[in-house]
Amino acid sequence: MTAAQIPFDLMEVKLVTPDAQPGTVAKANVISRLSAATVPFTTVVAPAGYGKTTLLAHWAGADPRSFAWVALDGRDDDAVVFLRDIAAAVHGVEPLPQDVFDALAGPGGSTWTNRVPRVGRALAALERPLVLVLDDLHAVTNPGCLDVLTALFEYVPAGSQIAIASREEPALPLARWRARGWLLEVGVADLRLDELEAKLLLGVAGVELDASELSELTRQTEGWPAGLYLAALSMRAGAASPGGAEGFGGDDRFVSEYLRLELLDRLPAAEAKFLKYTSVLRRMSGSLCDAVLEATLSAQRLKELEHANFFLVPLDRHSEWYRYHHLFGQLLRNELELSEPDVVPALNARAMAWCIANDLPEEAILYGHAAGETSTVAGLLDALVLPLYYDGRRETVEEWLAWFDDDQLRRYPALAVYKAWFRVLTGKPEEAERSLALAQGATSEIPLSDGSATIEPWIAVLSAHMMRGGVEQALADTDRALDQLPPESPFVPIALLIRGVAHALLGDIDRARHELATTVETGLAAGAAEDLFVAHAQLALLAAKEGAWVEAAERALAAQALVEETGLGDYSTSAIAHVATARVAVHEGRNDDAHGALARAHRLRPMLDHGIPWLTVQVGLELTRAHLALGDAVAARTVLTETEEVLERRPNMGSLAEDARDLHDHVAAAAGSAGAWAMSLTNAELRLLPYLATHLTFPEIGSRLFISRNTVKTEAVAIYRKLGSSSRSQAIERAVEVGLLDSSIYPSPANLTHEG
Repeated sequence: MTAAQIPFDLMEVKLVTPDAQPGTVAKANVISRLSAATVPFTTVVAPAGYGKTTLLAHWAGADPRSFAWVALDGRDDDAVVFLRDIAAAVHGVEPLPQDVFDALAGPGGSTWTNRVPRVGRALAALERPLVLVLDDLHAVTNPGCLDVLTALFEYVPAGSQIAIASREEPALPLARWRARGWLLEVGVADLRLDELEAKLLLGVAGVELDASELSELTRQTEGWPAGLYLAALSMRAGAASPGGAEGFGGDDRFVSEYLRLELLDRLPAAEAKFLKYTSVLRRMSGSLCDAVLEATLSAQRLKELEHANFFLVPLDRHSEWYRYHHLFGQLLRNELELSEPDVVPALNARAMAWCIANDLPEEAILYGHAAGETSTVAGLLDALVLPLYYDGRRETVEEWLAWFDDDQLRRYPALAVYKAWFRVLTGKPEEAERSLALAQGATSEIPLSDGSATIEPWIAVLSAHMMRGGVEQALADTDRALDQLPPESPFVPIALLIRGVAHALLGDIDRARHELATTVETGLAAGAAEDLFVAHAQLALLAAKEGAWVEAAERALAAQALVEETGLGDYSTSAIAHVATARVAVHEGRNDDAHGALARAHRLRPMLDHGIPWLTVQVGLELTRAHLALGDAVAARTVLTETEEVLERRPNMGSLAEDARDLHDHVAAAAGSAGAWAMSLTNAELRLLPYLATHLTFPEIGSRLFISRNTVKTEAVAIYRKLGSSSRSQAIERAVEVGLLDSSIYPSPANLTHEG
């Protein structure tokens, strides 16, 4: 198999299985249990400093199976990033198919209908047993990530395992797995060191105690490995043996006090300063530490700390990047906040500046946020929002935009416009209106990333896209935007596209053709794939309406090819390409191809609403037209009813309103067909359908969709009826059969959660 190309950036140091560090104690009995276990899931749960990562590293060295490792942190709190890390880690052990990474690239696609099943299928098809380690799972708080992990559990093949390390028990269905014998649990009691193990740890740290002192220190620390090691470092720095450490234990307050009084105060001032000041860094290199400390020779100091086993964790095998042990780093940051709070923003600001200079904008954003450098962060975000969005990382962008309150969004209106775009694309047009209102009339305190003089053309483009004032107002908005936008602005292709659509809806077909052809040229030059394939699809539909079927076929083929090439087939705007393909296929009598294209468009209906009315109505009318031609009157009636509801909310849609009236008469006169019920699912039912293929129960699905359990049950029963099924698993099989879900990417129906 040809090696798959990973089409997105990765932080490779996060995917390196760590070597067991010298001086760490291997818990041989626990490692034996782990290696002998045949269960699909393992948890190692304990507070900071209990050696969870150390245990897993020793296990990786002792177990004959391969280990795929992901060191998680806050940057992974995005379901797409989380899945990418997992796929890339497994790929490093056994190559995965290209379609896995294609599904994880770009903004299109549904986590449940596409991404999770493809990663899961790849896990299920592994040729050799593997252990997937997710270290520091507590750093991931997004429920969507934990849902993804629970879903992947369904695909773990015999002999393989998923193992997680966390400071607290994660919100996973552990009770159910425990009851079924699918879970191995390692906890604090398993990780505590006994006196012999404590002696080994202290000996490596260069500290020897007599039997009574060793017993006392082990008692005081309750076998807590990090506590023992802190005590050893303190004694090595000149502290007394354990008699003076009465009460030393895992409580943060006592540990912080001990660190300050018994360790930092005994170190040379320069060493203590280095430790405290560099604790603000998520990861460290010599150059970055030099910048933050405004000093030199930090690389040498890091190597000395590593050789001295000073709670420093190497992140690569080149002695370039490190991090502090999480507990030690937190203690150092606590001490820095207590002793020198005023210096913390400056340290983060220096880290931000270094990251900007070294082309690490995402890390710069995080340090800038910590430093309170709002303007710089806003500028970085302005430049990064669209690339990150088109990279599929919408959750990450949403989280960063949430840092800015209404007053700040008025000062940085570009962010308000981006926030409005996301609300439109996620079916929240009312919230989009509110964000746009914040940007209206605002003067940006920083230059706009595309060189626009004001925010007004940005607002005009989005307003036109939403057609809030109807087609004629949208045309005026695009004219105004194109008069003000710089030629290289990424908003130019979408403005040209909407202007072409508006002319078409107002009956000026020649102008529409010109604008759409210009969109194709501009989009091609700018790499605006989405605008490009939508323009091709619009031209295909115009040609079909005029009976120019050769041109219609060429344009539809170009649109569909671009959709497939860019992996955007599950993105909402690709629905127009799918229906254009169906329109041509129906005309040419290729009914199977038409049904396939229509099914793909149906999958996207839940993402289309009155926030993008021109697209939603156009797709709805084309679906209705195609189903009528294929004799699927029931499906045509369902789609047209929902399309007419959008027209009621956005009535000034030009020729679309007249087309809807004509189709209404045809649908009313058409006879129903029982065989077409599969395509008669409503938007709400289509939204629910992918969740029925997951582990989630009805109440859990309801919480994700913000609907009640009873509503889930009612919609599920309707789905079963329309798909001619009597159960959840049969409904999924039928949905796969008719193309409403991807084929062969779901676990065996026997693995699906029972209803309720």
